[in-house]
Amino acid sequence: MSISESQDLLKNPSARTIVAGDLEAVFLPGHGMLGASLRHRNVEILRRIDDLQTAAAKGSSAGIPLLHPWANRLVGSQYSAAGREVNLDLSSPLLHLDEHGLPMHGVPWSLLRWTVTEGKQDALAARLEWTSDDLLAIFPFRHRLEMIATLRPDGLGLETTLTASPDGPVPVSFGFHPYFGLPGLPRAQWRLELPAMRRLFLDPHGIPTGEEESFDGFGAQLGDRNFDDCFVILDPRPSLSLSGAGRRITVEFLTGYRYAQVFAPKGKEFVALEPMTAPTNALASGRDLHLVEPGGEFRAAFRIGVNAI
Repeated sequence: MSISESQDLLKNPSARTIVAGDLEAVFLPGHGMLGASLRHRNVEILRRIDDLQTAAAKGSSAGIPLLHPWANRLVGSQYSAAGREVNLDLSSPLLHLDEHGLPMHGVPWSLLRWTVTEGKQDALAARLEWTSDDLLAIFPFRHRLEMIATLRPDGLGLETTLTASPDGPVPVSFGFHPYFGLPGLPRAQWRLELPAMRRLFLDPHGIPTGEEESFDGFGAQLGDRNFDDCFVILDPRPSLSLSGAGRRITVEFLTGYRYAQVFAPKGKEFVALEPMTAPTNALASGRDLHLVEPGGEFRAAFRIGVNAI
């Protein structure tokens, strides 16, 4: 598939573009409210978006995807949350499995159809109703998601609100997986800055073991460094950043996100700085799993700052 063919999703009638100053963003409400493009001074800073059609077909993450109803992996096909036992059918087309056969990133972004509720030049709001039988087979908790994307000349804000239905509590384990890159500069020369946090020990499948250690932060060029780590946030509003070639990209955790995954695999031209409402496998482990009471709301927000330096 050619790059021009792979961009058909960007030309889909449901694609929405918002603009503010030197920034332009494209979202796909008909395909998971995916952030499919974020351009600064006409230069693309998102990654893994060159072949969206194939990513959609495979269930792979790309751009800025919402990972719902869980971020990262589950330990297996069963989980217990909010008083319910759930047995997942791993052959379901609504599940994406990792290389170990573990359920990954909830329902793939391409299969979630959002409804636009408001559109402006610099903002977009959309809603997803989690009420259909196929979605409830994956996550049997009725709720509504609302997302607001707001673009300002210096960054993109993403606010997500989960509203539980009146018939029961809803566990919260979603996150985002934004992929970034710095054009015109080798990956080894990208500067990554991370604050002090707590790092979770992971087993060979990426599942937290229950142990953790201090992480003093990081502030250096990537070189050949490899990251695939889950962290507990310590600062109530931390910032993680990537900079180089006259540009800085900063992910600011504003509210609701207490964990972060940093994914910067050696040899890949991207870095993912991922806000998470709960740790990997929280639906199964119960660790720090927030429950939204019937009829209640949970709000989470983060911001992607983009600046010339």
